[in-house]
Amino acid sequence: MDPLSCPRCGAEMHDRIVGQASVSQCPDGHGVFLSRAELGTLIESETDWHRGTSQHTAPMPKITADMTAPPAATKRTRAWIETLFD
Repeated sequence: MDPLSCPRCGAEMHDRIVGQASVSQCPDGHGVFLSRAELGTLIESETDWHRGTSQHTAPMPKITADMTAPPAATKRTRAWIETLFD
């Protein structure tokens, strides 16, 4: 099978394993190509990730006069798949 070329820049796309799916990714970051089955695998992984993160929420504390500002929050990923393309 011939390697895929990026439709935007023409560069040869590189195969990459993302979770349990295989995708072809442009080396210049223009995008990815994947099969319908691989997309389904990524969607299932994304759903599982969201199901697991909802349990990590904490109730809001009561605001009192002696409270200090909390430390700056770390950047939180919006989705599991976002962690794979950093």
